Amino acid sequence: MANDTRPPVSSSTGLQENIGGLLAYLLGFITGIIFLLVEKENSFIRFHAMQSTIVFGAIFILGIVAGVIPIIGWLIGILLSPVSFILWIFLMYKAYNKERYHLPVVGEMAESQLNKM
Repeated sequence: MANDTRPPVSSSTGLQENIGGLLAYLLGFITGIIFLLVEKENSFIRFHAMQSTIVFGAIFILGIVAGVIPIIGWLIGILLSPVSFILWIFLMYKAYNKERYHLPVVGEMAESQLNKM
């Protein structure tokens, strides 16, 4: 567990930033979008919300596309479920431990999108 001795950072949601970061992943891209719309001050929460939106939005779309492709798509869908579940748990764990964890490629995409907003 990361030892973070920084004082609590303000959040427009009233949540501690690690709880807000964790909740941004709770329902995948849905809570990611909600936190992007609601949270205006805390960059930690906004980063995790953006990363959640990109990652789980892409997984959702990939799941739909894989579902309509016979055999190979179904196999991809079967593999996608446990991988996305493990990723979901991992990202919530990192956010709860106050780590601004960047997934390869997606983390930089999330940062650049936040800088444009």
